[in-house]
Amino acid sequence: MPRVNYRSSDVDLMARMMRAEAEGEGQQGMLYVGNVIVNRLVANCLDFKDIRLIRQVIFQVQGGNYSFEAVQKGNVFYQRSRTAERRLAKQNLDYWRDHPAKYALWYFNPHAPCPPTWYDQPKSGQFKEHCFYEPKPGTCDTVYSG
Repeated sequence: MPRVNYRSSDVDLMARMMRAEAEGEGQQGMLYVGNVIVNRLVANCLDFKDIRLIRQVIFQVQGGNYSFEAVQKGNVFYQRSRTAERRLAKQNLDYWRDHPAKYALWYFNPHAPCPPTWYDQPKSGQFKEHCFYEPKPGTCDTVYSG
């Protein structure tokens, strides 16, 4: 049973986002980005209440800006997804979770050392240039079960 329900168009959109956000960090980096996307879909807490579709995650606006830099800058659609990215996106949607993004709801590239918290959320780890952050204990239990 997959982690979330999805359609083939969701796989394609998510694959394009994974590529736009983390292509330079290889397949592992793209999987971590995909992990955060799926976590936001299942979280139903904090900034992610009532988000139930991949499209809603990808195009969510927070603080007046799109949540993902690739959407803000418009390069989320710079190329079509390739078979490899679609396979990775499907892995995320079906089952794949791993540290440091296993329970992460946020990530960013600070172009410097990762701060221990980001918007008051604890750092769960780092992969190459991206820092990952999961919710504080007791603030979003659904991310740990979904």
